[in-house]
Amino acid sequence: MTSKRPNFLFFITDQHRADHTGFGGNAALQTPNLDALAARSTRFDRAYVANPICMPNRSTLLTGRQPSVHGTRFNGISLDPSNETFVRVLAEQGFRTALVGKGHFQNMGHGEGAAENFFSEPGDAWRRANPEGWDLYENLARHRSGRVEFPDSFYGFEHVDLTIDHGDRCGGHYFQWLLEQGVSPDALQGPENAIERYPGWDQVYQTALPEELYPTSYITQQSLGWLDDASKREEPFFLYCSYPDPHHPFTPPGRFWKMYEPAGLELPASFDDPHEHSLPIFRARCQNRGKQLFPVAPFAPTEDQWRRCAAAEYGMISMIDEGVGRILGRLEDLGLAENTVVVFTADHGDMFGDHGMMLKGGMHYEGCVRVPLLIAAPGRTPAVSRSLAGTLDLAQTLLELAGIPAYHGMQGESLVPILEDPIARVRDSVVIEEDELFDLAGVGAHLRMRTLVTEDARLTFYQGSEQGELFDLSNDPGELENRFAEHEWKERRAELCEVLSRRMMEYADRSPKPTYFA
Repeated sequence: MTSKRPNFLFFITDQHRADHTGFGGNAALQTPNLDALAARSTRFDRAYVANPICMPNRSTLLTGRQPSVHGTRFNGISLDPSNETFVRVLAEQGFRTALVGKGHFQNMGHGEGAAENFFSEPGDAWRRANPEGWDLYENLARHRSGRVEFPDSFYGFEHVDLTIDHGDRCGGHYFQWLLEQGVSPDALQGPENAIERYPGWDQVYQTALPEELYPTSYITQQSLGWLDDASKREEPFFLYCSYPDPHHPFTPPGRFWKMYEPAGLELPASFDDPHEHSLPIFRARCQNRGKQLFPVAPFAPTEDQWRRCAAAEYGMISMIDEGVGRILGRLEDLGLAENTVVVFTADHGDMFGDHGMMLKGGMHYEGCVRVPLLIAAPGRTPAVSRSLAGTLDLAQTLLELAGIPAYHGMQGESLVPILEDPIARVRDSVVIEEDELFDLAGVGAHLRMRTLVTEDARLTFYQGSEQGELFDLSNDPGELENRFAEHEWKERRAELCEVLSRRMMEYADRSPKPTYFA
């Protein structure tokens, strides 16, 4: 490589809590390669999502804009390609760009058309002018019928190799690759073909896919091949290596299924939270512990369910860790490591037993909204930062590291000052949005939540409810004492409400630029 511009290797996992890593404080979990990366990185211990759901937050990562602005407010709205992305900017500035693994910037095709049943209004306020089929590149059914060819630029990615969906049930280019290996995916994937199934929940089983054919192995292998090719070229590169695990279903293959013993895993400290001052739906879930309404719905797990889920999920994470280690090793072998910025993060978290809950949706506790974030940049001293940071900030940060100015309408803050000085602060709060098709809060309406996280507090409002959440994070980091309705916290609540209002005003769209004074 003759160029002095840095390369970028960006790892992202799916539904992965900040503390489900060794470097994040989990003593039971084996992630030696991620821990080694953390040791040479700036580790952001207070990194928060812009939205705790896949598509909205991944689209924020790509655009550097809030979900309410880029338009992908919840799963089911494909990211409009008229949005600018930092990847497209990198490509235009001479970077080779590649997406290997999960994109989820477009719909996967689950329940196609079913969302129309949630709306009574005729028509819509938007009339997209995009060509037919623009939002079908990540459609699972389309990938089953043959290899899908992509345009020259897919949100800025010039090379696209997709692994779509979760656990062992993934499709996309990966599906066609399985066929090329002489494998029938339908004979190996899913619980009906599992080697071993946990009877307590259909989302936990040992896949019949061998380790070498599992999605994580495929993504690692394809990333290694792309890096080998990149090392022979002069242009700098951006490789987005995206693992669909450890999102449920929890389906680790081979040795990773029994790597962790469920009985030896300790329940979260807040597992028995009585939710005396929470919305009624939390108490209702606890009263129906162990019962899930539908596959993606949050619920309250039993102790046995939690332990079996944790053991399987830990196995999936350890498999990812091995893949990350292989890719970082190849980076060294190719002589690229000294000029490559390495990032590791996740699209959102999972309650995973905190406050007695499982999965995500309508819950802005730390388990769902805080994610791991490591940035290892050449020439920067390793450190740990307690500064607030967010997914919203990553696009702007990467552009600055590439020597490219932020484009008009970006809403994040560059984290580069923190890479230079770990005690620096670039923001005093984070705003988290969440809109859903479902009434996950039990208030009789589509879920709409807004949360403000500051250095010492978390304030959450639910549209349609007079109740909310206010936690004193300095003295109650476990978020067990909801102060929202307490008289002595009235003044502090008002202060936080003003900050939230001002931040939401700040996040009103500034794009497009005006063309004249009209």
